Amino acid sequence: MSPSVEKTPPKTSMRYFKYTLVYILLIPFINWSFTWAPMVELPGLAAWAFNPVTIVTGLVLVVRDFAQREIGHEVLIAMGLALFLTYVTSGEELALASGTAFLISELVDWTMFTFTKYKLSTRVLLSSAIAAPIDTTAFLYGASFIRDAQFTLPNIVMSVGGKMLGAVVIWWLIKLRMER
Repeated sequence: MSPSVEKTPPKTSMRYFKYTLVYILLIPFINWSFTWAPMVELPGLAAWAFNPVTIVTGLVLVVRDFAQREIGHEVLIAMGLALFLTYVTSGEELALASGTAFLISELVDWTMFTFTKYKLSTRVLLSSAIAAPIDTTAFLYGASFIRDAQFTLPNIVMSVGGKMLGAVVIWWLIKLRMER
């Protein structure tokens, strides 16, 4: 009797594209959330009202980094699918604002992953640090044409802060895994 051998699923298995699928679905979900999420005022700081969705936008940049590891430069196709879903669920203006922001962050990310030889953990952190303020500003500016009070300092700060918090957590997890 021969020992059982576990077969590795083919590269076409959805298991190999889990981050890519999350990336494709996360983009339109977060974009759609910007169309309805209520503004939250910080106690005692009425001028610091922000959209709570801005806090979780950092997930997109981090998930994109993992999707890019799965499918390489085809991550742009995944982004295109996600923007099409945004167009269908939230309209062309939001898809354009999101597309512009993602194009900016993708170019930063692509440059970081293509031309640098830094460790993965460093690339994740640096690409987020460079892209987060630029793509956040571009997206919130575009979103302000769809819904008032989106292009505000509190939204920019919360979004960039959320993106960097997510990036630091992932940086730390990758760093720990690489050290083992």
